[in-house]
Amino acid sequence: MEVLSFLSSSPSLLLFGSLKPKPSRLSLRQNDSSNPASIRKITWNWKKRGNIRGADKYVELASLIHVLGRKRMPHVAEQLFLEMKSEGFQPNLATLSALMLCYADNGLLSQARSIWDEIINSSFVPNIELVAYLMDAYRMMGRFDEIMRLLNEVISRDFNMCPQIYSLAISCFGKGGQLELMEAMMKEMVSSGYAVDSATGNAFIEYYSIFGSLTDMEIAYGRLKRSRILIEEDGIRAVASAYIRKKSFYKLGEFLRDVGLARRNVGNLIWNLLLLSYAGNFKMKTLQREFLRMLESGFSPDLTTFNIRALAFSKMSLFWDIHLSLEHMKHERVIPDLVTFGCILDAYLDKKLGRNLDFALNAMDIDDVPQVLTDPLVFEVFGKGDFHLTSEALLESNRWRKYTYRELISIYVKKQYRSNQIFWNY
Repeated sequence: MEVLSFLSSSPSLLLFGSLKPKPSRLSLRQNDSSNPASIRKITWNWKKRGNIRGADKYVELASLIHVLGRKRMPHVAEQLFLEMKSEGFQPNLATLSALMLCYADNGLLSQARSIWDEIINSSFVPNIELVAYLMDAYRMMGRFDEIMRLLNEVISRDFNMCPQIYSLAISCFGKGGQLELMEAMMKEMVSSGYAVDSATGNAFIEYYSIFGSLTDMEIAYGRLKRSRILIEEDGIRAVASAYIRKKSFYKLGEFLRDVGLARRNVGNLIWNLLLLSYAGNFKMKTLQREFLRMLESGFSPDLTTFNIRALAFSKMSLFWDIHLSLEHMKHERVIPDLVTFGCILDAYLDKKLGRNLDFALNAMDIDDVPQVLTDPLVFEVFGKGDFHLTSEALLESNRWRKYTYRELISIYVKKQYRSNQIFWNY
């Protein structure tokens, strides 16, 4: 009771989560705050602070219910809600919304459903954020039938949010892998006269790339093109990832050319993915030729561009090409990351050329702080090298210490030397 009385003393702070109770007060049991006397005390404090709005007797309890929801105390929120109603005070939309979210957050979907029914059967108009939250709660519980029911209720009452509701339903079905329901919802949306926006169209492609076959994904992409909606960065990444998972590098290249190599609103993404499609098959001559075409087209290579080439050179033990790539990076003022260093160390140590490491590392700042800035799609093709994995594990286990590349290299070289000695001792 003391905890809730203290929290209820400043509802404006509670709403934004900027007030933290003292530790001693948090030690009280939840049961102490759920008895009728405690609820009446909270109600009295709320009346005293003037949260009753005029003669219409509407009451604002949203901030307190939000706190109770976060503290996993929906039973207290419910008792408080019933106590206020028993005294003749009516909850406003904010209070009903907060209680519904409190139930949903704590897995009480049937209670959340009853509050939703109370909202839509009243004069209140729910906002789109509230509907989105409830739909997502149903999705996480696998209750796709309830999502459909919710959508039909909103549409039948015409709350002027039909396009947004359709998009939310499509997103929920897509995230849940329910492609047939997503497809049916898209058709219903179009037949109802609502246009599919860019965000919904691109999300449609993303879900097919994750849960569908390559053929289904390609059909969905063709429909997107016919609708004259431009595929955006997230959609391009999703499609590329699907092709990479299936090792379909040739189809990836065809897709990227169809999207357009001249597009600049996605930076170097398309060119980098095209280079990755050739590097994944180790087509080194074509890789070099397309890299030159990229430069001729006016695109400046970034760190991912250089690392794609460096990884391919490293796997093929093309040491002179690695060296030239490092010189080019220096000329373009592109700072290497942990992946770049890994390409060099793995290539040289794999061929027992550790004595020549200084020649390769002279052009690099080995006293810099390690970081990984390479596009993660690159790792879907090549994986992570031994130096990369070893260094990440070391950095993760010693977060309090700031390593440099010099220290990581020293530790890794010693590790490789010891592993070789153990091998030969057996």
